[in-house]
Amino acid sequence: MTTKKQTDKDFKEEIKANAEKVWMAGLGALATAEEEGGKLFRGLVKKGESFEKKGLAQLDKLKSKVEDVAETARDRAEEAWGKAEDKVEGVQDRLDDRVAGVLRKIGVPSKNEIATLTRRVEELTLLVEKKLKPTRPAKRAAAPKKATRKATAKRQTTAPRRAR
Repeated sequence: MTTKKQTDKDFKEEIKANAEKVWMAGLGALATAEEEGGKLFRGLVKKGESFEKKGLAQLDKLKSKVEDVAETARDRAEEAWGKAEDKVEGVQDRLDDRVAGVLRKIGVPSKNEIATLTRRVEELTLLVEKKLKPTRPAKRAAAPKKATRKATAKRQTTAPRRAR
């Protein structure tokens, strides 16, 4: 039979063996975690790079679509602006025609009529100036000048002073 000392010794050895096994399991777990952690890290880096590439590709596609939409919007805006300008010009032309018609009806001369009248007045002014301009007779010989006398200084007289 086993004695108490033997049982205690066996028990201590069993505890020691189990502690060593737990220690070894911990070291194994640490080694595995280190190994797997490195693999996991490298895997995460690869996934990150792949995700970044996909994200950039999608971003480029989105940027291209936005640029296309912006260009289309710009073209449509320019087209609408051109149509609006044409309509405004048409309205202005009709308004100008109506104003000119009203001015003609009330007897206001047009710009062209005023320009024609101005030219005609200038032509007539030149003709009148030519007709009124006297013809110059031939120059006569200058008459001799008469000698002039030097003026003598007048004598000034002063009034006598009064006594005080």
